[in-house]
Amino acid sequence: MQYPLSPDVQPEFCTTGSFMRLPAKREGARLAIVGMPFDTAASFRVGARFAPQAIRQGSMLLFPYHPVHKVYPFEETKAIDIGDVSVIPHNIHRSYELMEASALELMQAGIVPVGLGGDHSVTLAALRAAAKVHGPVALVHFDSHTDTWDTYYDEKYWHGSTFIRAHEEGLVVPSKVFQIGIRGTLNHPGDLEASYDLGFNVITSGELRAAGIPEVVRRVKETVGDMPVFLTFDIDFVDPAYAPGTGTPEVGGFTSHETLELVRSLTGLNYIGFDLVEVLPGYDPAQTTSLLAATLIHEFASLVALNLKTASPQESITGA
Repeated sequence: MQYPLSPDVQPEFCTTGSFMRLPAKREGARLAIVGMPFDTAASFRVGARFAPQAIRQGSMLLFPYHPVHKVYPFEETKAIDIGDVSVIPHNIHRSYELMEASALELMQAGIVPVGLGGDHSVTLAALRAAAKVHGPVALVHFDSHTDTWDTYYDEKYWHGSTFIRAHEEGLVVPSKVFQIGIRGTLNHPGDLEASYDLGFNVITSGELRAAGIPEVVRRVKETVGDMPVFLTFDIDFVDPAYAPGTGTPEVGGFTSHETLELVRSLTGLNYIGFDLVEVLPGYDPAQTTSLLAATLIHEFASLVALNLKTASPQESITGA
């Protein structure tokens, strides 16, 4: 049986509960969906713990083939969905250990994990795993916030400190970190300057619009080169008109079309992991945000499938 199951094999509403009805195990898997439903490091709205299942439900509206990249991303990567990490809601450090162990096991097996958050604190666990396998990695970070704020109510571990902690722990190469789409009001100038001080490449929403998507993509590819790279996507990169279901929405963001164009253009990078975070189903009454999130997962898988296709002389599997 070929996966994902298309609607002409089984109706979309007949689901196993996995992303696009992917199996939990498959020989030769190169990509794995894994839920990271931890959200108690959020500073305002909570509820992202319910996002993995909402995104999986949204994925039922998708079809297997990517017509732009001309790949069957989930078949060519032999993708699997291993379910959710059993996090501990009131214990961020124990939850980090559990999420890191899950990501590490996949990476050591040569499988690219695609994490479904959860709030943005979950990325620190994945980066810890990545550094154990690959050493410090490059990072492409889509967000309206830098998440390099040191403490909140004197707490060092929360969803707004993920990348200052990653820097302190030596998990990333600062000159190869891109934070794209940053916008919104701030408490003070230091909220933005912290990322510059860490040596990160910050591209605000205004700078992205002024430079244009092709130029920003060129900069990223030129700077990152062939280094192992982790891509993390906070759904609040997108304007809340297109993605209302999120914890800290910021107006003045990007359309779903612009977002897909940007991610779709980041071909040829040495991806070793992805995640998508901060979807809150409780604020997403029409499932608009969950559908966009699922579509972005489809895009991530397509980038991995393209890399595999380029590396292999064999024709890609069509699922026919």
